[in-house]
Amino acid sequence: MISLFLQASLMTLVLVTLLWLWSVIIKNVSIVDIFWGFGFVVVNAFYVYSSGEMNYRKLLMLALVTIWGLRLTAYLAYRNIGKGEDFRYQEFRRNYGAERYWWFSYFQVFLLQGALIMIVSLPLLGVIAGNPSNELHLLDYLGIVVWLVGFSFEAGGDFQLARFKKDPKNKGKVLDTGFWKYTRHPNYFGDSAVWWAFALFSISAGSYWQIIGPSS
Repeated sequence: MISLFLQASLMTLVLVTLLWLWSVIIKNVSIVDIFWGFGFVVVNAFYVYSSGEMNYRKLLMLALVTIWGLRLTAYLAYRNIGKGEDFRYQEFRRNYGAERYWWFSYFQVFLLQGALIMIVSLPLLGVIAGNPSNELHLLDYLGIVVWLVGFSFEAGGDFQLARFKKDPKNKGKVLDTGFWKYTRHPNYFGDSAVWWAFALFSISAGSYWQIIGPSS
């Protein structure tokens, strides 16, 4: 398990380094946001395909992580591409100075993003390192339900907010319908629920300490 984690960490380090180099060329750190969901898809696929024999839980994880990650990547790409660098990174660039932010961003943004991906994704490693049984248990089915709720809130919340902002009549207004009627941050709630669903899969596989990922 440690070997798989270290290999995945090295792979992630290479990817975020290449992404950083590209951000320096185009002078846009925002591309790291688009990578976030895709990074989990890559790490999980590496875990699954490096773990040997398949079982239903691994296949379930492969499907759910891929759906979640690619949906998030596509949404952030749609939202960010062509819009310039996000105001947060522009502020950092002004505060630190353009002459040094190009290299400072590697540590502040890209390495941090890579480290967070490895920590948050620990339940995915837990599934691989756990019970290889081909049988799904009650916690697995509960995890599927929690994932469906979380994914619905996250994807639905993003869709409703994008549609709301697109209408100029809503400028200055607060969205309080749909998923936004039940929580002020349905996308964050949904994301948290998705990762606790993966934690349930990890527990069902007999791996417990890895649930620190969603807790972080």
